[in-house]
Amino acid sequence: MSEMPLFDRLDERGDEGGERVFRVGEISRAVRLTVEDRWANVLIEGEVSNVRRAASGHVYFTLNDEEEPAQLAGVMFRSDAVRTRHPLEDGARMRFRGQLSIYVGRSQFQLIARWATPVGEGDLAARFRRIHAKLEAEGLFDPARKRPLPMLPNVVGVVTSVSGAAIRDIVRVSANRCPVRIVVADCRVQGEEAPATIVAALTSIQGLADLDVVILGRGGGSAEDLFAFNDERVARAVAQCRVPVVTGIGHEIDLTIADLVADARASTPSNAAELVVPERRVLRGTLDALERHLQRAMAAALDRSRLRLERHLRPLQASGRLVDEGRKQLSRLHGRLAARDPRLLLREDRRALTDWVTRLRDAGRRPLATGRRDLATASARLHGYGRPMVAAARAKHAALCAQLDALSPLRVLERGYAIALRADTNAAIRSTSEVSDGDRIRVRVQDGDFPAKVGDDE
Repeated sequence: MSEMPLFDRLDERGDEGGERVFRVGEISRAVRLTVEDRWANVLIEGEVSNVRRAASGHVYFTLNDEEEPAQLAGVMFRSDAVRTRHPLEDGARMRFRGQLSIYVGRSQFQLIARWATPVGEGDLAARFRRIHAKLEAEGLFDPARKRPLPMLPNVVGVVTSVSGAAIRDIVRVSANRCPVRIVVADCRVQGEEAPATIVAALTSIQGLADLDVVILGRGGGSAEDLFAFNDERVARAVAQCRVPVVTGIGHEIDLTIADLVADARASTPSNAAELVVPERRVLRGTLDALERHLQRAMAAALDRSRLRLERHLRPLQASGRLVDEGRKQLSRLHGRLAARDPRLLLREDRRALTDWVTRLRDAGRRPLATGRRDLATASARLHGYGRPMVAAARAKHAALCAQLDALSPLRVLERGYAIALRADTNAAIRSTSEVSDGDRIRVRVQDGDFPAKVGDDE
């Protein structure tokens, strides 16, 4: 180790024989040179915290001792930071190679890191956090994208190792609950090649046309054993599966990225089978409860429909009563209208005319008969009383004949009068209200009849 001249001079006296006084910068530079010379190439590890990336590209962090309360400030300059394959993350346990130094500006002891790599569990934790943050930012953990499991699956796909205990547990639990078809896609569940085989098995199992749900599982193990299920490729394959995926990986305390992406997470492979395959007794109870609920719903719906029907029937019944009343009133109106039917009136008028003609004829016959009787009487009296009596009788007879002739309708026609008759019924027209302009009629005169048309005088 080389000696530092500055420290050799700490005991020197000043120009005036007094003790030498140093500036802060001189002390800091002297200490930095001593530290950098002594610790130029050191390998150190600890837990990383307070990671901060500057705009310049330099990465600042704090390295913590995990056994005692000790911290060391650190910096990885941009040229070294871009070359490292393992980005620094809070909480990661990292091993660094670099140089110890003193930052003169604050006289701060620090590590200038040239190279970094994760160590053991710290490496796995850092990788987990890095993948977790990336997929969470993409929304793959969003509960809104998780799909419900089928209530009664027919085909259950299982992605696991056919030689492991997980498949035996899944088959056993499923057989005790409800009969389903189980199709297994074999894969490795640990090791570097495991993620690729898991992705291939997930892709292959989706070729089943009647696939309902997939169980992705394996038994318990260490963090390194289960880390294949933290692989980003596996997480994306789970998210892209066309049917719901249930994970049963390790034990209750084990949490993987695949668990967070899956539609449902089970604590173990056996528990995954319990989530996917319904139990007969529970299913039967559910069906019974649904049947009771359906019956109650149907009864309630029938009651509501009955009430609605009754509400609608009440106005209909009232309308029916109104219709009956209307029918009765219509019947009465029909009766009144029938009583005033022009055809009936015409028939009545025709009968009345016939009666008048008969009465007129009888009226003419009765005076004639009376006259004849009187004539006979007069003849008898004439024989008894002589010519004066005969002359009186003849005069009376002539008067009666004139009276009869005057009452005859034919005489009315002979005097130049005419009778207007309806063209369709030959009934006499007695009033101008019985005809309208344009009606066809017949006119009866002394020597016959002829057609005519009612028209406006203008």
